[in-house]
Amino acid sequence: MIGAGAFAAAAITAGSAQAEDTIKIGVLHSLSGTMAISETTLKDTMLMLIEEQNAKGGLLGKQLEAVVVDPASDWPLFAEKARELLTVNKVAAVFGCWTSVSRKSVLPVFEELNGILFYPVQYEGEESSRNVFYTGAAPNQQAIPAVDYLAKQEGVQRWVLAGTDYVYPRTTNKILETYLKDKGVAASDIMINYTPFGHSDWQSIVAEIKKFGSAGKKTAVVSTINGDANVPFYKELANQGIKAEDIPVVAFSVGEEELAGIDTGPLVGHLAAWNYFMSIDTPENKDFIKKWQTFIKNPKRVTNDPMEAHYIGFNMWVKAVEKAGTVDVDPVIDSLIGVSVPNLTGGYSAMMPNHHITKPVLIGEVQADGQFDTVWSTPGLVVGDEWSDFLPDSKDLISDWRKPMSCGNFNVKTGKCGGAS
Repeated sequence: MIGAGAFAAAAITAGSAQAEDTIKIGVLHSLSGTMAISETTLKDTMLMLIEEQNAKGGLLGKQLEAVVVDPASDWPLFAEKARELLTVNKVAAVFGCWTSVSRKSVLPVFEELNGILFYPVQYEGEESSRNVFYTGAAPNQQAIPAVDYLAKQEGVQRWVLAGTDYVYPRTTNKILETYLKDKGVAASDIMINYTPFGHSDWQSIVAEIKKFGSAGKKTAVVSTINGDANVPFYKELANQGIKAEDIPVVAFSVGEEELAGIDTGPLVGHLAAWNYFMSIDTPENKDFIKKWQTFIKNPKRVTNDPMEAHYIGFNMWVKAVEKAGTVDVDPVIDSLIGVSVPNLTGGYSAMMPNHHITKPVLIGEVQADGQFDTVWSTPGLVVGDEWSDFLPDSKDLISDWRKPMSCGNFNVKTGKCGGAS
């Protein structure tokens, strides 16, 4: 852009892309580093959704333009790239992040510059920001139902809470530990373990899990292990003869994308808790899979839960922009609450006043072909709970971003807003 066009672009605030020839959409996903195994597909998903919207005529009479950056699995770099998207590229909204540490890194940037972030991955809760829309699962939409399933359906009495060492696994496991103890599980029947990102030597940890599971009580692993560390973890389970029927693993971060291209033999029979599986048999899902494989030019490419979350979030943003008649941040944020769009499981997901969406909860069993057979699901949609009922400091908090409350942590007992997101 040159001359007057460049001057006009420079005059736009981070919250508005109205004067641009195109409406720019930020895509903030790791394309390199330990999280690239999961996040690269989400970048491609956004490119597909943007292309599809442009084929429909764009939005507000303009074409959408993707601005893709690579924060490279580097958490401080996420913040730098977010600031670049908002101040240099003048994007109208950003779709991105995977790990909670990356989301925590960018959160102050979005609040300072008044941007919009759509976050598509399950997370630990304990947060509600006016500038973030959480389209992945909160703990009550994944972790709590998964534990309930294992206890009631599998008879599990001993629990291994295994996670990567960062905020999502630690907070999720804090919630689960409290929840299990409230259900009467003894502290001696809960084992908690954390490993760094990219951890590869699982021999001693799996041996400890095997020993823990030999006490005569049904044992399960609840896994918040993220990224490429999952591959050697499951291989080591198989190496030490731990089968799914002996000590089942229910994973919160292993989906079809992570299973693609690896030997699924060691994983068959193990479980995952998500809100979407590629194997869901609905017309909406079949259409999405066909469009995805055509776009990516590969009939074998899989779909997964965070892809559906971006699909839902993007369509919600489009609908809110049309409703507001502008891409300016404040009207769009207000317009997003109450927006309802089709999900891929055959229903509609709605954006609630706490900036979380309604979702079904599914438990799937890993099959030899890398797909999941749904063995359990909630009878209807579950509203995401941003503040856990099982943590003392959170149980009295709610979030409602509608005026006049406009608060992310309103204490129902004191009648006061805490002030921070």
